[in-house]
Amino acid sequence: MRELGTKPQNEIAWRRPSWPLDLWLHGSEGEIMRDLAGKTAFVTGGASGIGFALGRAFVDAGMKVMLADIEKDALAIAVENLHEFGADVRGVACDVAASDSVERAAKAANEAFGNVHVVCNNAGVGGLGGIDNISLENWRWVLDVNLMGVLHGIRTLLPHIRAHGEGGHIVNTASMAGIVSAPWLAPYGASKFAVVAMSEGLAMQLKPLGIGVTVLCPGFVRTRIMECERNRPDRYGSKQTPDPASPAGALVAQITELVQSGLDPSDVAQRVVAAIREDELYVFTHPQRREAVEKRFAAILAAMDKAAMP
Repeated sequence: MRELGTKPQNEIAWRRPSWPLDLWLHGSEGEIMRDLAGKTAFVTGGASGIGFALGRAFVDAGMKVMLADIEKDALAIAVENLHEFGADVRGVACDVAASDSVERAAKAANEAFGNVHVVCNNAGVGGLGGIDNISLENWRWVLDVNLMGVLHGIRTLLPHIRAHGEGGHIVNTASMAGIVSAPWLAPYGASKFAVVAMSEGLAMQLKPLGIGVTVLCPGFVRTRIMECERNRPDRYGSKQTPDPASPAGALVAQITELVQSGLDPSDVAQRVVAAIREDELYVFTHPQRREAVEKRFAAILAAMDKAAMP
């Protein structure tokens, strides 16, 4: 295969390009890490919700688990609860928005259990943002946690996984909001679209090294995400509470109800474990959202078809 960037100038790129995606789909790959027993998992946002469920699923798979979370009291309870199912569980306080905090947490995992193999960049917050009263503090908080938190986890632990050479897997928690946009959720959607793109690009680069990547795109799951303002640091300004009578307030009420009746986090965690073993890039949890995805991509393809017209 010709090296990227060396094709003749007269080759029409869109007819048969050697895109990196082709290399990911058809290129060489390293050996997949399928056996999780005895390996170590590092999970951010591990004190509750999907993160805690991932910790439980990893313990059930025979793994050693380090839960990392900004909420110290909830973290202590989570670790105690998981000790009922496995002894090799620890917890470490971690603010994923701060790179040094992630580095300290990763070091604690390495000191407790040795090499880390599975990294779940799962910590996340919700965040409203429409076209009125745009809050820079709100945007910064959501992006720092949901996007930079993922980057901090990758930046800190990927070199470690590559160095120990025992294989590994990175799981990045995105959302259906990273596939299909919604009004009044601009900061959240932007962060999750970015996580999807980051994960896709990362998978192409790591496949030849035998390191897997999975991006989790759940729909509504029974978590405490609608209470995330409880963990908002002062540096990001005051808590944001929309007027219940406003469109944003009505949306919050609707989403809260959907989250409370959402999928059990343990079901999500089991799908993630299966995806790690099968080296699957995407994990979706709500197939009923297929119509919305098809509608979006139909509009994109129609625009591309229009661009191809003379």
